[in-house]
Amino acid sequence: MRKIRKPGYLVGLSALIIATTTPALAQEANSLNGANTAWILTATALVLFMTLPGLALFYGGLVHTKNVLSVLMHCFAVACLSSILWFAFVYSFAFGDDGTAFLGGFGKVFLLGVSADTLWGDIPETVFFMFQMTFAIITPALIVGAFVERMKFSAVLWFSGLWLVAVYAPAAHWIWGGGMLADGGLLGIGVRDFAGGVVVHVTAGTSALVAAVMVGKRRGFPAEITPPHSPVLTMMGAAMLWVGWFGFNAGSALTSDGAAGMAMLVTHVSAATASLAWMGLEWVRYGKPSLVGIVTGMVAGLATVTPASGFVGPLGGFICGLAGGAICFFATPWVKHRLRIDDSLDVFAVHGVGGITGTMLTAIFAAPALGGLGLAEGASISGHLFVQATGIVIVAAWSVAISFGILKAIDLTIGLRVTRDVETEGLDINAHGERGYSL
Repeated sequence: MRKIRKPGYLVGLSALIIATTTPALAQEANSLNGANTAWILTATALVLFMTLPGLALFYGGLVHTKNVLSVLMHCFAVACLSSILWFAFVYSFAFGDDGTAFLGGFGKVFLLGVSADTLWGDIPETVFFMFQMTFAIITPALIVGAFVERMKFSAVLWFSGLWLVAVYAPAAHWIWGGGMLADGGLLGIGVRDFAGGVVVHVTAGTSALVAAVMVGKRRGFPAEITPPHSPVLTMMGAAMLWVGWFGFNAGSALTSDGAAGMAMLVTHVSAATASLAWMGLEWVRYGKPSLVGIVTGMVAGLATVTPASGFVGPLGGFICGLAGGAICFFATPWVKHRLRIDDSLDVFAVHGVGGITGTMLTAIFAAPALGGLGLAEGASISGHLFVQATGIVIVAAWSVAISFGILKAIDLTIGLRVTRDVETEGLDINAHGERGYSL
């Protein structure tokens, strides 16, 4: 039986069934596996490609022409900042084995003790470090979509950096680093989150909702908000996200075998299904199917299947896509028009709701009777549902509370929001002295 190379990540069908998640097993070193190493190197590049340029273009096309450059700048700067913080100490906080059930220790700050020959399972730890860094890059970058066109650039940097340390690192440690929500922890059986439904999408989605409320609505919201300035850019970014997501989900197997192949298959099925579900609902409700709509549905399907991708079969991938496309479609106007929250690019409605939906569906469609690859030994679907729901509540509550505290502190010091005049003229020229397009 193969070992799990990382808590919460499965390396073969037998490991999927048993799903042991302990740091000790994650650190068991065999000999270097060249095939696995090559695949994770490739997957790392694919996940970075999701943020730069994928997410940047996807978000950039959705805003006004006077703010497109600022969105690209936010994504690029957050990627750089997250990389340095990950290297300095956040990786150690998430995956250090000298800490507690709440947070990893300081044993790997600045990668102390990690050399070119150090292994994580059967791949170099430097490769594992880089792969996980790309997750740490895209997660705070997702939140940018909640406050585009109105947040100070300095506030974006402070929030993203502090959030990575205080929200992302603990959540990653709790579920993937052998912490309190892993197997043997607070809930007995651990939360099943193969590639980030909770660690990435629930944390980012709930934090985005808090940020949207605290920064406040854009001027004229919702009646005077202009449509996306370039659906073409948005579609190109979405296509990059789709391709990059194969590294996100299939790479999370940390191996190049059938587990990675199944994760890739269900990821694609879910994305395609959700795209058609969103398009169909939009066609019926508004009379025309839009390009922005179908690509948003794709992202919803990908977010929904992310936690399930290593646990479910093709049927589970299809249901994740169908549910994610439909539920996120209705969640989007509910947040904006019923709750009156200006989550500008629908981070919570797509990523938060999608991540929650997929995390719950994992408990059902992991069952072999439904084509899944197995529940935890001795556990039932109902038991898994309870664990998944409890894990979501704990992580969401932590994300909301800490995000509120960080944003409040920033608002009381340097301020969160640009002035009315800057918002009117646009962030591109005021914050960065450049324009995205020639006038």
